[in-house]
Amino acid sequence: MNTYVYVDGFNLYYGAVKGTPYKWLNILDLSQRLLPKNNIVKIKYFTALVTARPGDPDQPNRQQIYLRALRTLPNLEIIYGHFLQHPVKMPLVSSLGGTIRYANVMKTEEKGSDVNLAAHMVNDGYKSLYQVAVLVSNDSDLVEPIKIVRSELHLPVIVLNPRPSTPSHELRKYASFVKPIRQSVLANSQFPDELTDAIGTFHKPPGW
Repeated sequence: MNTYVYVDGFNLYYGAVKGTPYKWLNILDLSQRLLPKNNIVKIKYFTALVTARPGDPDQPNRQQIYLRALRTLPNLEIIYGHFLQHPVKMPLVSSLGGTIRYANVMKTEEKGSDVNLAAHMVNDGYKSLYQVAVLVSNDSDLVEPIKIVRSELHLPVIVLNPRPSTPSHELRKYASFVKPIRQSVLANSQFPDELTDAIGTFHKPPGW
């Protein structure tokens, strides 16, 4: 069945690959391993561009290399949200229970990706572009597009869960079914260390 895969990039990263040697992830390969009977027509990858941090100034460069690797997949499209930074006043943990003291901190939020993903999933469904929708996320905020696709369009929605140990009960309640993304599948779904695109040859980031 013709299948569109919608990837919540940060949920996948923080839920499945952060702190592992599996960051060089080929999402098409992953999807095909978990759904061998589905025809993966399109993958939509939702993310935002990170900025350098004092403790990790090379993070944006690694992200760009990974996005370049994803672009070697002919049926993958990257849709960008953005980061929003703003100062907020928050209570210090050490002061809770007594006189509450506050600190001004800079809060960083990734904005737009969940809304973009929901809009694309529903819009593509109404345009009859897929017979099956696949959501790669464990974010319960994405329950509403699942409900719309299933109840209004009568199409199945499969969830590939990046957090098998703590699955979202809301997603499990409304999805057609949920499959866990296990470490063994991640290990077998890696890009080659060296890739080539129209620009030239590039390599997996050191340390990945």
